[in-house]
Amino acid sequence: MTFETWWLYATAVFLIACTPGPNMLHVMTRSVQVGPKRAGFAVAGCITAVLIYLTASALGLGAILKASPRLFDAMRYVGAAYLIWLGIKAWRAPLPDAPDPRSTPAAATSAGELYRGGLLVALSNPKLILFAGALLPQFIDSGRPFLLQLVILMTTFIAIDGFWYAVYAYGGRSLARWLREQRRQRLFDRITGSIFVSFGLVLIARRA
Repeated sequence: MTFETWWLYATAVFLIACTPGPNMLHVMTRSVQVGPKRAGFAVAGCITAVLIYLTASALGLGAILKASPRLFDAMRYVGAAYLIWLGIKAWRAPLPDAPDPRSTPAAATSAGELYRGGLLVALSNPKLILFAGALLPQFIDSGRPFLLQLVILMTTFIAIDGFWYAVYAYGGRSLARWLREQRRQRLFDRITGSIFVSFGLVLIARRA
């Protein structure tokens, strides 16, 4: 894997992770309800789901790479198309409801419940499922050591994802207020959507 490929991957992950999807909004909601420190249990649940999906994807990718290099390349085209789809979806996305920062804190919730909630939300998140199955393969160079590349890609993803979880947890109330401004949310969607489409087109051009 070249530095250019890693940088493109890290940038794509950074943008995908920062988008207020189910995982991030769940962590932000928990932060508003129980405080940022206890919301860390929900974050742990989300990170566990990330590890599960990335590990499953890694095992599957190794088998596919050995059995059919052409199928592996096809998956990388699917990943580029997925980025373009994310961009179009962001442009057309309806404005979501953000957690109300003035809401009353929830009743005491156990660490186990917070962890399970984060785990279940993340396991059912289509963005994570599609990323692990479709986007990850296109950043793997079949001519270089497979395991080392996977370690780099997975570590990068978890580090960036964990950073954004912390941002949403510790800035929950401020972020909730910011997201209630619909014009800002729309502008954010349009900018990230344009970047996703651009990345997808660049990746397709590199494969051509």
